[in-house]
Amino acid sequence: MKIHETSIVHPSSKLDESVEIGPYCIIGEDVEIMKNTKLLSHVVIKGPSFIGENNIFYQFSTIGEDTPDKKFKGEKTKLEIGDNNIFREGVTVHRGTIQDNGITKIGSENLFMAYSHVAHDCVVGNGNVFANNAGIAGHVNIGNNITLGALTTVHQFCKLGDFSFVGMNTSINMDIPAYVKVAADPARVIGLNTVGMTRNDISSDSISLIKKAFKLLYMKKLKIDQAINKIKDLNKSRNDPCLDIFIKSVEISERGILR
Repeated sequence: MKIHETSIVHPSSKLDESVEIGPYCIIGEDVEIMKNTKLLSHVVIKGPSFIGENNIFYQFSTIGEDTPDKKFKGEKTKLEIGDNNIFREGVTVHRGTIQDNGITKIGSENLFMAYSHVAHDCVVGNGNVFANNAGIAGHVNIGNNITLGALTTVHQFCKLGDFSFVGMNTSINMDIPAYVKVAADPARVIGLNTVGMTRNDISSDSISLIKKAFKLLYMKKLKIDQAINKIKDLNKSRNDPCLDIFIKSVEISERGILR
């Protein structure tokens, strides 16, 4: 195991032999780090935290820190991170609170650019990109294969569906359905993320079907339940799994979708 002489590792932490710890890093109590993860320099990781395989943490990132939520009283809440994530300079990630499920979860294959932030009790899926200074408040749920533009902010308890896209300097305070593209402050819907769908190998037939569903939800002046019923009718003969993702992302909304 490569641990620089200037770094401090708590004796209760569990590090795989292949982990590399650069200079001036601090690994706190109850931290577990799996194979081939690298802390380049000046990284702080506090626990209880579980860090999966092949993650890279750049300088001045602070991971698993106590939440500043005023309800937090020092409880042993958790952070769980999957595999193959990149945390660039100054990224901050907080553990959960007992008022929720007591855990913040981050999946795999995510890129967190400089100074992006994941607050307490958030759930972040796989394959997402947080551009510089993108920040999500507590209890936010981020799906899979989503891009958050630079300087984006997401209000607490919001949900962003799979393959959605958020332009730079966007403020979000409602749920965003799957595949939908939003931008501006406050956020407004500007179309579908067809580029993202194509890049993720969603078929042209599925994209065509999602476009029809989008028109029903956003262009026909229907109530949400009316639009969803028509979209379900549209999918009866197709049983398209990509369209099912769109439908579910609307149905699970609690704050209401952005329209």
